[in-house]
Amino acid sequence: MSKFLTTYKTKLQNYWSLTKSLQTGLLLTTGVAGFMSARCPFLNWTTVLQVAGSLFLAVSGSTILNMWYDRDIDAKMHRTCARPFPTGEVKPIEGLILGAIISAIGVGWALSMDLLYGSIVFAGLFFDVVVYTLWLKRRTAWSIIWGGISGGMPILAGRAFGLGYVDWIGILLSLAILFWIPTHILTFSMRYRKDYQRAGIPTFPSTYGDAFTIRLIAASSVLVAIAITASAIGLGLTFGFLRLLAVLSFGLILLAFSSIIKPSERLNFGLFKYASLFMLSTMLVLIAQAI
Repeated sequence: MSKFLTTYKTKLQNYWSLTKSLQTGLLLTTGVAGFMSARCPFLNWTTVLQVAGSLFLAVSGSTILNMWYDRDIDAKMHRTCARPFPTGEVKPIEGLILGAIISAIGVGWALSMDLLYGSIVFAGLFFDVVVYTLWLKRRTAWSIIWGGISGGMPILAGRAFGLGYVDWIGILLSLAILFWIPTHILTFSMRYRKDYQRAGIPTFPSTYGDAFTIRLIAASSVLVAIAITASAIGLGLTFGFLRLLAVLSFGLILLAFSSIIKPSERLNFGLFKYASLFMLSTMLVLIAQAI
């Protein structure tokens, strides 16, 4: 019995690792923040949990499907070769079935809540799995644009669900996520360039060089700060929250320009980590404002 429980626990841990919990958690937070930014007349926590649950399943499912399809690439990269698919801890057919079922439940749940909300959630999954992973990732470095669009869908879906329609603030918030994505992906593509070359994945450093990539990361970071600031003003955040976002945005812009003036791997990775904390902090501010 003890051996069975140990095996069962290990299997669940392997399945959980396929969801990339930190990445999924951040996207889930953006979706909840988008919904709560709509400032409904009263806060229905049951609805908040439904938004969180449907987004968690849809995002987790798409992530598992991506890792299933990219298992050959992951096996060639030192950074990813210990994942469950390359090591054989999860069989490909298991992952495919699990990812498909979770995705279907998440999208179906979202559609049952609201047609517009569910359609945007489905669009995010489609752009992520079909357009980004299956079609473009192995063909062009510009595939990250479509990956960024899919990353912006949760916050757009959440706000559209809260309002009943898509507005300019929701689009700006979605664009903020789109601009944040290059900071994440491009930093990793420079830090692990040999891994990507070994796997045959076209990246900006290998295609356009480090200097162009660094400038693109910096420009994206500045656009993130601008989009978030404009969204915060449009939402009518209180002065205290606006001041906090202004300080956080200034730090992001300062790091972005510093990375151009005096580029280094340490500074680039510091910008990446700060940008992630900036995005998380911004989402928490939107949630706190609604509460």
